[in-house]
Amino acid sequence: MHKVVGFIGGGQMAEAMIKGLLSRRMFSPNGIFLSEPVNERRQYLEEYYGISTFGNNREVLKHSNILILAVKPQVMDKVLFEIKDDVDVERHLVITIAAGLPIKFYESRLPRGSRLIRVMPNTNALIQSSISAISRGSSATDEDLEIVEKIFGAIGEVMMVEEHLMDAVTALSGSGPAYAALFIEALIDAGVKCGLPRPVAEKLTLATIEGTVKLAKATQRNPYEIKSMVTSPGGTTISALEVLYTKGFPGIVIEAVSEAWKRSIEIRKDFED
Repeated sequence: MHKVVGFIGGGQMAEAMIKGLLSRRMFSPNGIFLSEPVNERRQYLEEYYGISTFGNNREVLKHSNILILAVKPQVMDKVLFEIKDDVDVERHLVITIAAGLPIKFYESRLPRGSRLIRVMPNTNALIQSSISAISRGSSATDEDLEIVEKIFGAIGEVMMVEEHLMDAVTALSGSGPAYAALFIEALIDAGVKCGLPRPVAEKLTLATIEGTVKLAKATQRNPYEIKSMVTSPGGTTISALEVLYTKGFPGIVIEAVSEAWKRSIEIRKDFED
């Protein structure tokens, strides 16, 4: 891509992205720079991936023209204050993957005309199976957008969304792997309760979940149709579904995602006040 990418923050998502970018050969290790305050974490990332790391955020801007802000929303204000004088609107494309914070939050803290793009990936980036929603700032160019689509395309699928939908994206797909993991864990425990050895229950559960997702994508059938394919009159599946409906399982899921959505809005408003 003839670009150099810099990460501010060396957490799990930054590592997932680095792994994906290197495995797809979009960047070489000498084209990736990262700042991270924890010495042990910084040393691990440098040794394992062969990238260059710093304890100072401003050093990353000196070496890169694509900047990915991969820190928690709670420390973003501090980070932006630290780097604002080093952001060159002509040179730097700034990408944020923080939950909750709108583009105008960054526009009010960085130089006028900063090229900003907001992205919400998820942890499935670790295996290049993320789904990343992208929203474009007013000063970002078509070329900037193409670069971001390529970068996040290296770790999974990408899709454009209007920024006002980003809180919902965060609640659904950003947090989604945790919901799926909890459901998978419950299925495994259920298998164990029914007498299956745990390794058997784990293999059956993971294969079933993976196969169902593949079936939905391959056949373009909606969830209701797939559920109907499995559910025969008076059978075992309808007996199980009756319990899930009676206990309010669909409503619980909707309520849980709605709470995550509300929390994302709260985070945004906390910084707007």
